[in-house]
Amino acid sequence: MRLGVRGRAAAVAVTAALAALTLLVAGWPGSAVDRARAANLDQLGSQLSAQQARQQSLSSSLSRLASLISSLNAQIALVQSREAAVRTELAHDRAALAAAHAALVRERALLALLRRRLARSRMLLGRQLVSSYEGDRPDLVSVVLNAHGFTDLLERLDFLHRAEKQQQSIISITRSAKARATVAAHRLGKLEARDQQIAEATLLHVRALAGMNALLQSRQAALAQARAAQQAALAASRARGRHLQAEIDRIHAAQAAAARAAAASSVSAFMPASAGPALGPGGGWAIPYAIVLCESGGQNLPPNWAGASGYYQIIPSTWAMFGGTGPAAYLTSKAEQDAVATRIWNGGAGAVNWDCAKIVGIIH
Repeated sequence: MRLGVRGRAAAVAVTAALAALTLLVAGWPGSAVDRARAANLDQLGSQLSAQQARQQSLSSSLSRLASLISSLNAQIALVQSREAAVRTELAHDRAALAAAHAALVRERALLALLRRRLARSRMLLGRQLVSSYEGDRPDLVSVVLNAHGFTDLLERLDFLHRAEKQQQSIISITRSAKARATVAAHRLGKLEARDQQIAEATLLHVRALAGMNALLQSRQAALAQARAAQQAALAASRARGRHLQAEIDRIHAAQAAAARAAAASSVSAFMPASAGPALGPGGGWAIPYAIVLCESGGQNLPPNWAGASGYYQIIPSTWAMFGGTGPAAYLTSKAEQDAVATRIWNGGAGAVNWDCAKIVGIIH
């Protein structure tokens, strides 16, 4: 036991016993099993190292992939902001296109109306010109001579004046209608050109959005596929690593059990006969029986050269520190030694106080 008892004779005896036991079992059939276990352990360790290296490589690859995904996310945010701007421009163009279409419809209706008015004006003017050409143009002298009195003269003069004025009005209306029709036709041409420009810009924006979406979907699909494949490979490698580690642990446990059995046999073989009757596994021990076997062989031993004594090989200073009565452990009952050892053991937290706990594989 530690706390001043390291290097005592019991540990030396156990070590010598283990060495002797190793020499004795070298020719036993079990040694071949041990060699097979060692070879299998080396093979499993090599495979486990390979899986760990693969896991490290996959983890690095996933880290790089995560960096690419982060970069893509930044690019996606940039493209999405550009897409929002394009959608705003597209909505503006569509509104302008709708307004242009409405104006175009109005201008076409106005142009049709003006052209009808112009045609009517031209028809009236033509009739007036034909009538003037076919009839004799009255002069002032003829009107005065053919008038029947002053009243008739005034009426004739008024009629001539109104006819001349009507003719001039028809000519003016015809000219105005032609000018307005010309302006409307020019404005209609501009609206048609603007309508064509807006339609082309709208088509370009629609194609741009389609290209942006196709790019994002392609890159996202590729990265998602790569990440899924690497995550699956990493999960498979980890599962294989856990399986290999379980096999290694199983072999280590078998080796530790064999070592404990050998230690128990060696302690029993080399323990002095004068130590008194030994208690077996059912002795109600306060610490694991394997440690008791290694420390005292289950006997209430007298003090060794370091002063450790009793079933648990406790030195006097430790015995007093943990509430033992009398000068040494071996002079008291087993019940009291059990109580003191329980306090030292402390639910396993004090296992390090016994060197044999490491020898028999309780702690590493």
